[in-house]
Amino acid sequence: MNYSETVLPVMRETRDMLLSHWGKAKAVNQKTDSAWSVVTQLDIDVETFVMAELTRIHTDIEFVGEERGGDRTAKKFWLMDPIDGTAHYIRGLPFCTSMLALVDAGEVVFSAIYDFLHDEMYSAEKGKGAFKNDKAIRVSERPLSSAFVSFETRVEVPENAALRNTMRERTDLVTTFSAGWEFAMVASGKIDARVCKDPYGMDYDFAPGTLLVTEAGGIVRNIGSNDFDYKNLNFIAANPTVYKDLTEGEEALFPLK
Repeated sequence: MNYSETVLPVMRETRDMLLSHWGKAKAVNQKTDSAWSVVTQLDIDVETFVMAELTRIHTDIEFVGEERGGDRTAKKFWLMDPIDGTAHYIRGLPFCTSMLALVDAGEVVFSAIYDFLHDEMYSAEKGKGAFKNDKAIRVSERPLSSAFVSFETRVEVPENAALRNTMRERTDLVTTFSAGWEFAMVASGKIDARVCKDPYGMDYDFAPGTLLVTEAGGIVRNIGSNDFDYKNLNFIAANPTVYKDLTEGEEALFPLK
């Protein structure tokens, strides 16, 4: 099954809907006190539209969305974040995407991250490479000392705050608070790694991007492990050089156990 042929056109159909409200949408709900946890009607509408279309096309695949939930125990299901970076979306800032992953038997096998503002579709299928529209993309080769790294962690935890400070001494940290956009940049070689340790995000924030980075030649592993399980939200997604710098040697910040 070539999911790109059926899924990517559906994702692109959301563009007109999303563009018309970018910078204008109002929050209809707020999940927590954080400014980042807002929900707009477009989050709900986009997820509802994509769910209906994919359920019609692929009748054997369940659907799980950030806004409407779903059955994560299903053998095969779509996992969607309709607008990643809703706070950016409301403000008319560019760091927002629409993300989708296909989970089959506990493994992410297909993903799409759609930069609807620029009509740039990042997609990957297990074993088939990563693409921006129809052009193959690749992670960078920079070492940690000259890298841009996004590090998502709950800094209100003292241990995490201390680790972030140490990271800052070793490399340059960048953040937009938008996982989808940042994963696309890692896969394209513009940012060099994204690290999550005790992050704020959920599985739908990370599953699409971790496959994209892997298929672009990056290394994605759970912290302290040689394996990766998308349900474990503590992980490194990096180019091979940065991954080695972070996990090997006496000064490794995330040594392998």
